[in-house]
Amino acid sequence: MLEESTGKVAIIGAGFVGTSTAFALIFSGVVGEIVLVDINKAKAEGEALDLSHAATLIRPVKIRAGEPRDCAGSRVIIFTAGANQRPGETRLDLVHRNAAIVREALPEILEHCPQAVILMVTNPVDVLTYVAWKVSGLPPSRVLGSGTVLDSARFRHLLSLKLGIDPRNIHGYVIGEHGDTEVLLFSLTNIAGIGLDEFPLPETLQDRDLFKVEISHQVREAAYEIIRRKGYTSYGVALALTRITEAILHNEKRVLTVSSVIKDLYGLQEEVAVSLPCIIGREGRLGVLPLPLAPGERLALQHSADTLRRVIEELKL
Repeated sequence: MLEESTGKVAIIGAGFVGTSTAFALIFSGVVGEIVLVDINKAKAEGEALDLSHAATLIRPVKIRAGEPRDCAGSRVIIFTAGANQRPGETRLDLVHRNAAIVREALPEILEHCPQAVILMVTNPVDVLTYVAWKVSGLPPSRVLGSGTVLDSARFRHLLSLKLGIDPRNIHGYVIGEHGDTEVLLFSLTNIAGIGLDEFPLPETLQDRDLFKVEISHQVREAAYEIIRRKGYTSYGVALALTRITEAILHNEKRVLTVSSVIKDLYGLQEEVAVSLPCIIGREGRLGVLPLPLAPGERLALQHSADTLRRVIEELKL
């Protein structure tokens, strides 16, 4: 049974992602108060005022701009502050700029809400989830990244378009880095219980291997395609963050592919933050599911983790 609860959420960063997330949370019904914190105080105030007017037309939600001290009592800290990814730039290219922002801003916020679950969004999200864990001193279970929740949704969306099946009947995960080395788990993907390798493809998609290559490419390129056209992504990640926040505030025990720091799981020997199917509830990560990966998928996950680990080592934390 779901636990009925509303809670206070702090959103750090009033840019496109932060404000889109606030807008999505208004509709969720699980948030009673939202505090927007941004270095540009006037921007945060304007966004809070605009969102307050919108909330009046839906349901009562208190929305205001604030300082770190106003985050007191927040059950979730959604950290979106940082430099945006530029056209032609990878998520990993952002690491030094945004790691400095996390180091500077997060400790002061945690002083006022030390019991909150941290939900990192700023890219490169896996590396910065690791940075946030190091900076905060919290257990790994309470420091999450948005990870591949959106990538998994994109995976299901593309399969839905190709197969002509409602995405709600398609079950598949993307794990590893939220980025170029992410791993699409074709071996465990099923459509209404039928494994993808057994599911009959349309006549135009008879080459199953080519079909998988094309889907993989489109999932990995999705964010780049959006950034090339409009300069940023916001709506998809906002709804992904809303689903994660709902799972925390309602103690849903929902399985989501969030990023979190792990060690000695899936053959990964060193601490690294990667996305895996995790059980999410009030205290953050309640557990990690032991998926039976195919040998090639396990190797790809190791490569993804090694790529992230090299970037983490460059930061000399």
